[in-house]
Amino acid sequence: MSDLFCGGCGAQLQTENKEAIGFIPASSINKEQLLCQRCFQMRHYNKNTTVPMDSDDFLHLVSTIRNENSLVVHVIDIFDVNGTLLKSLPRIVGDNPIILVGNKVDLLPKSSNLRKLKHWLFKIAKEIGLKVEDIYLISSLKGHDMEQLAMFMEKERRGRNIHVVGVTNVGKSTFINQFIRRATGIKDAITTSYFPGTTLGFIEVPLDETSALIDTPGIMNHEQMAHYVSKHDLKVITPKKEIKARNYQLNSEQTLFFGGLARFDFKKGNKQTFVCYFSNELPIHRTKLENADALYKKQNGVLLSPPDEETLQNLPPFVKQSYKITDPYTDIVFPGLGWITILEGNVTIEVHSPKGVSVSIRDSFMSS
Repeated sequence: MSDLFCGGCGAQLQTENKEAIGFIPASSINKEQLLCQRCFQMRHYNKNTTVPMDSDDFLHLVSTIRNENSLVVHVIDIFDVNGTLLKSLPRIVGDNPIILVGNKVDLLPKSSNLRKLKHWLFKIAKEIGLKVEDIYLISSLKGHDMEQLAMFMEKERRGRNIHVVGVTNVGKSTFINQFIRRATGIKDAITTSYFPGTTLGFIEVPLDETSALIDTPGIMNHEQMAHYVSKHDLKVITPKKEIKARNYQLNSEQTLFFGGLARFDFKKGNKQTFVCYFSNELPIHRTKLENADALYKKQNGVLLSPPDEETLQNLPPFVKQSYKITDPYTDIVFPGLGWITILEGNVTIEVHSPKGVSVSIRDSFMSS
């Protein structure tokens, strides 16, 4: 069985150990599409099982790309750029050219300025030393702008393999499934799931007789909110359709809670509107700043939900950051959750987020 691999996650198949990676019942060996037991359960029952592979294993496997001559497509999540942009990518892929792909553009509000977003992504990439050939904003789920990206990839690869890389849960497998479906009509050829870390080995999709499109294991980044929340809560905080802006006119000394997963305190400044861009399913609760600590202590996981009980066991404690924002149209970004646009500026704020999931500031890419 040394030459048989799972069509869902890429793991080498074996029939001996049920607890190990790549297990498949012997009775399933002769089926047309080979899926390990883990991928079969995920695809048909949305059930995930843990696997004995840690972050170093994933990183070591993906780092072999630097020894090849290939085109690298780095997929990131527009809603979690800081958590999904791989700062170590040049070390992982060596001198291979890189295309940066911002996924889930279909979920952005229609007022988004995509030109400004693309410019901001170029700026962020340059700041971390990531030289990219170009940036594309796409939806792997809806297929938005996939044709243009496909043509550019074909032009840039020059007969070479294409490696698709990214952290867990950014939509790599959905991205590749789009290409397979468009080329062959086959749907869901590669396992896709809400669960982080569902691809365990390289999965090759032939492009021609000598080259392939290759799905790689998602690299674990424990700064992602996704690693601390339950399956249920991940579905709540992950947008499934276009985000609707929610406006809150606040006086100073007022607080907004985003479920019980993040908190925003308006400390000083004139009364003004703050625009919140989060999953439509995530409740936002407003209260007076003087009541915020007591409310969080009493209602976290109850009125302030999510988190559910499983998330409460894993979520790190809040840490606080303070900012004085002078410029209008500034975003306060809670990675993996969403962001708040400050329209007027000249405010002092404090933000609370789980330790390790750091809040950041950027110029807004909403139309102004």
